[in-house]
Amino acid sequence: MEHLLVTGGAGFIGANFVHHLLAHTDVRVTVLDKLTYAASREALASLPAARVDLVVGDVADAEVVDLLVASADAVVHFAAESHNDNSLTDPSPFVQTNIVGTFTLLEAVRRHGTRLHHVSTDEVYGDLPLIESGAEDPQRFTEQTAYQPSSPYSASKAASDHLVRAWVRSFGVQATLSNCSNNYGPWQHVEKFIPRQVTELIDGRRPRLYGVGANVRDWIHVDDHSSAVWTILTEGRIGETYLVGADGERSNLEVVQTLLEVFGRPRDDFESVADRAGHDLRYAIDATKLRTELGWCPQHADFTEGLAQTVEWYRAHEAWWRPAKAATEAAYAAKGQ
Repeated sequence: MEHLLVTGGAGFIGANFVHHLLAHTDVRVTVLDKLTYAASREALASLPAARVDLVVGDVADAEVVDLLVASADAVVHFAAESHNDNSLTDPSPFVQTNIVGTFTLLEAVRRHGTRLHHVSTDEVYGDLPLIESGAEDPQRFTEQTAYQPSSPYSASKAASDHLVRAWVRSFGVQATLSNCSNNYGPWQHVEKFIPRQVTELIDGRRPRLYGVGANVRDWIHVDDHSSAVWTILTEGRIGETYLVGADGERSNLEVVQTLLEVFGRPRDDFESVADRAGHDLRYAIDATKLRTELGWCPQHADFTEGLAQTVEWYRAHEAWWRPAKAATEAAYAAKGQ
């Protein structure tokens, strides 16, 4: 592969994937991104123009997508609306981008016979029960777990996954899929859980926690997600799904307490706010298939260290996140959060 098309490549995970490609491969990249509020040119600005070309456009625009797919050796599809709270306020962009956009891309790769990797989320599986005290083998999501999405966001991603599998089976599209756990790291919008807490702490305020903070997420550093996607694209079996996780289960309370420790603040120095509607209890990934079949393993094993590095990144890039901070907090305040 010499030339990749990366949809959503100016967003959080997509931009980090583009950085990963330039650091570890010789490929040339075209990024297709609508540049919505959660994406930014700045995330790609430091990369050489000879290897990265940004096309501002909509993944649901068939004409634009067809031209770009025709010139690419493979496509990695990150483009998605992804914030659960926003999907509860207005589901329509999630349907348009996540479902119609994926359909549009699938039709283009079908016409041109182009290899596709579709990036999805573990939220399509719904949630798991919290681990009971003394449980030896807690349940985790696997590639065989039934879909049970619980929000407009996760439902739209589930629909996109089903479309990809149908196009593989019905039309012979050369595609793989991955479902990843929660990512953290540079360039993530301040509306998301970890950047919101980090920026609140930088500003000297108390972090905010939904309810009692018992909800559990399985965290992975975005660099590890990037390496997993490249491994699947280059070595994965067509038609297969691979779950991506780094054994990073933490309750929201534990994450906030770890951040407070990084900032040298008391572990109880946080504020509880109204819980989110339909808040999933627990996510947990079993990445055995990815590790055993393709030999992938995460490199960021120390979650506390990864959080500390992320904090330093946000300290050093205040000019990037500051313009969005006030509006983000005003939106949360309007919901009592």
